[in-house]
Amino acid sequence: MELNRTNSPFDENQLELIKQLMPTLSSDQQSWLSGYLLNTSTGEGDLNQYTDDHAEPSEHLSEKTEPTESTASTETATSEAPQTDTTATSTDEPLEVNILFGTETGNAEEIADEFETKLKEHDITVHTWEMDDFPQEDLTKVNHVFIITSTHGVGEPPINALDFYDFLHGDEAPDLSHLNFSVLALGDQDYPDFCQAGKDFDKILGDLGGNRLADRVECDFDFEETSEQWIIDMLELLTQISSGNQNEEPIDEDVIVEEPQAPYSKTHPFFAEVVENSVLTEPTATREVRHLELSLDGYGESYEPGDSLVIVPKNNPVLVEELIDTLGWDSTSSITIDNSDQTVSLQNALTNEFEISKLTPSILNNAAALFGNPMLNANVQKKEWVQNYIYGRDFIDLIKDFTPVSLTPDMLKDLLRKLPPREYSIASSNQVNPHTVHITVRVVKYEAHHRERQGVCSVQLADRTQTGDKIPVYLKKNPNFKFPYNNHTPVIMIGAGTGIAPYRAFLQEREHLQLRGNQWLIFGNQNYDADFLYRSDLESWLEKGIISKLDLAFSRDTENKIYVQHRIEENGADFYKWLRNGATVYLCGDKDEMAKGVHQSLVNVLVQHGDFTQAQAEDYLTELIKNQRYQRDVY
Repeated sequence: MELNRTNSPFDENQLELIKQLMPTLSSDQQSWLSGYLLNTSTGEGDLNQYTDDHAEPSEHLSEKTEPTESTASTETATSEAPQTDTTATSTDEPLEVNILFGTETGNAEEIADEFETKLKEHDITVHTWEMDDFPQEDLTKVNHVFIITSTHGVGEPPINALDFYDFLHGDEAPDLSHLNFSVLALGDQDYPDFCQAGKDFDKILGDLGGNRLADRVECDFDFEETSEQWIIDMLELLTQISSGNQNEEPIDEDVIVEEPQAPYSKTHPFFAEVVENSVLTEPTATREVRHLELSLDGYGESYEPGDSLVIVPKNNPVLVEELIDTLGWDSTSSITIDNSDQTVSLQNALTNEFEISKLTPSILNNAAALFGNPMLNANVQKKEWVQNYIYGRDFIDLIKDFTPVSLTPDMLKDLLRKLPPREYSIASSNQVNPHTVHITVRVVKYEAHHRERQGVCSVQLADRTQTGDKIPVYLKKNPNFKFPYNNHTPVIMIGAGTGIAPYRAFLQEREHLQLRGNQWLIFGNQNYDADFLYRSDLESWLEKGIISKLDLAFSRDTENKIYVQHRIEENGADFYKWLRNGATVYLCGDKDEMAKGVHQSLVNVLVQHGDFTQAQAEDYLTELIKNQRYQRDVY
């Protein structure tokens, strides 16, 4: 916000002096000055005491907002340093904060709930909203807003943030020069539109005049540590603003970090025994698919159809050995895997901690900075080259193709990202299977660049996991993929391959509840005889009336490949009739090919059978998404 006579109490001479001073100040100096002025205004401005008591928290906050090349990064959407506008809040009244979250899978909501709990523990009044539930007209009345959002699709905001996003980018968006805000963005660096929704919210709030309390913080898939630190930083900042008192005790970070979290998570998984591990497909299938059942005895929580089971995997020991040999390192040497002093063996780190089986653009950029290889430095400047190179290659390829001039084991934490957990849609009803959870796993194996490539978790489950073994897991809720349990809501389920999993759970539960009604499944795979997954279950449910309509698409059984999107258009009149009768549409499967093809087929059905224009059809589907009548679980 640029100071002038209309938005400040200063005369022209004072404004000129301020404008000369501000560009010369660092972020730390601005933070110090704002706190000092606030204390002075309340008659408590002891310069020496403020410096002694608050230098360390101020330095800590500044350090955490510096851009990094790790899984978390921070940056501002403008060239100005963030400024804290403390004048908008009276120190005589409790601070009031609004947390707005946008989520697809529940991660942003989980962080928002944790942030709310911490704020309330410090007597800060807090209101937490799904973004689209926040009253838009109240945006001009609130002073502190925190945005926590994931990114969906091709850089799009989540379903429950679409209306708020459109409002801020519309002609009716208000002036927000009174508003203090900060953004925590969630994303996955595997995708080119990493944290784009968070970037967009950060930019538009700044463009509308809002004042950044702190730089935007971006989280990769492994968000827990970064989000916890962001909460600590925001709480410390808000506590300073709220009290206006230099004698306020600094936040005890150790206490905050060590407070109880969810019972089971990536860092504290449940070790589930494998009670069944069988092959669903025939030997002639081009892609092997496994059915696993794991015991949840002692877990203490239930799950619902639509939820996921998350597995914490290990890298293939053969790949680990090959990488160590390629690097010429000692597998028993000790290294640190993060910024703590804790050390593990190199073998342990490459097996359990770091992702080594695939490359991302961020890894190539990190390698360019650390390898000292001139050719790699030149190539990473070309975005198209980066995208082409990472496809089907791993860390061993990178080492062989661009020999590092200097690389030591301790550099791995700055080079590689953490090994991601793998999520699998649950394929069972907890009511039918109270002690076990079922998942459907496609085993990933393929040839690329003269080497066999393998999926980290799927091959571990298929080739190195036996009945009786215990593997680290935890349950994950999916609030945006939930099914109706009644006899009057029509449901259309669309899935291909392992996308059948959540529908098996849903139909299993409907049979248990003795529910009937209009339930239409459109399922596809390659061959009827080789990979008709859960065929006996589906045919039984069709016979019993649990499923009222079943359409199949087996792409390799016909000369012209038939996919689920073709079945949608072939049944376009019925499909549109079901929509008109209030049907909810579910889509589960491949994100890139199938999901895009299905979406276009839905548009085509609306155009052909509903007399929509292309634009009207897209708007109609967007409304279905917002009203949770078009739910997607794609990967």
